[in-house]
Amino acid sequence: MSIDSDLEKIALQEKRLQFKTFDAEAAWAIGSALKAAAEKRGAAVAIDIQLLGHPLFAYAMPGTTPDNLDWIRRKRNVVQRYHRSSYAIGLTHQRNQATLQSKTGLDLKDYAPHGGCFPILLAGTGCIGTITVSGLPQREDHELVVSVLQEYLNLTKENLALESE
Repeated sequence: MSIDSDLEKIALQEKRLQFKTFDAEAAWAIGSALKAAAEKRGAAVAIDIQLLGHPLFAYAMPGTTPDNLDWIRRKRNVVQRYHRSSYAIGLTHQRNQATLQSKTGLDLKDYAPHGGCFPILLAGTGCIGTITVSGLPQREDHELVVSVLQEYLNLTKENLALESE
């Protein structure tokens, strides 16, 4: 596993995991699937799905803390600014031996370039929202979102998972 191979795979994920439509029903189905997937892993995560800044799904599993909600806010801010996965932004800075703060001046109290927030990409339009989880190590937060989106979009036969560490 290398940063470059992860960035290539994340670019493919962002290209393939796009929606034709997205609404509150989709948010409910995806949020519920994220909760079930976390429970299956025995993990506690907080989940947030927003469409154009409007909250459509929010859930904090037992075992999470208010800190998870702040991580969600900060990761979401990264995706809303760059329209890319928060993990991709963090890995890009890591590869360049820089930080988001040193390169852009963005305050880390408001921006977290860590895995777990994925853009809701509407085909032919672009980023219209975010799907965020917090509670696992950042790579696992990212993979949880991607695996649920892959299943929801019926793309389970495609190899969209990051390489094993």
